[in-house]
Amino acid sequence: MNLNRPLILASKSPRRKQILENTGFSFIIKEKEIEEIYPSDLPIHKIPTYLSELKATAFEDELKNEIVLTADTIVSIENQALGKPKNQQEAIEMLQLLSGKKHEVITGITLLTKENKITVSDTTEVYFKKLSSAEIDYYIDNFKPFDKAGGYGIQEWIGYIGIEKIVGSYWNVMGLPIHKVYQLLEKYFI
Repeated sequence: MNLNRPLILASKSPRRKQILENTGFSFIIKEKEIEEIYPSDLPIHKIPTYLSELKATAFEDELKNEIVLTADTIVSIENQALGKPKNQQEAIEMLQLLSGKKHEVITGITLLTKENKITVSDTTEVYFKKLSSAEIDYYIDNFKPFDKAGGYGIQEWIGYIGIEKIVGSYWNVMGLPIHKVYQLLEKYFI
C-alpha cells in the first residue's frame, strides 16, 4: 500500500515488522528508548494506550511529513497486567497463571503526524487449556519468550498446543491489530 508520506514503525518487535510488511506497507524502523512506566492507579485497559502515546510523544519535536506508528501490548488476567517476563522464573509464573483460564490481550496503537495524534486499542480474549509443568518448561526452554507480553507467542508451539479458543483478532495477540492500523492509515493512501 502506498501512502502519501513516509511511515515510521517505532518498534523493535519483529512480529510488528512482519505484520506490517505482510500487509504491503513500505516503512522504516526508528526506535527510541522509552522507560515504560505508567501511573499505578491507571486502569488496566488504559495501560497499552498510555504507553503507546508515551512512545509516540518521543517523536513529536522531530516530525516533518512522516507518520509514526507506535504500539504496546499487555496481557490482563485477574486484575493484573502482565508485560514481558524479565527471566525464566517470571515466564513460568506467568504461564502458570494463564494455564486453564481466559485472559485478555490488549494492544494500544498510536498514529502520530505533525498535525494529529490518534490512539485506539483492541482487545482479544484468549482461552488456554490447563498446561502441564513439562509443557511450560519445554516452551520456555526452546522458545525463550522473554520479549512477549504474558510470556508467550500465539504463533509459537505453546499457541499451537495450548490455546483452545480466541475471541477477537489473532493479529492483536501477536502485537499489532493490523485491521485497526489499516483503517487509521486509509486517509493517507495515494
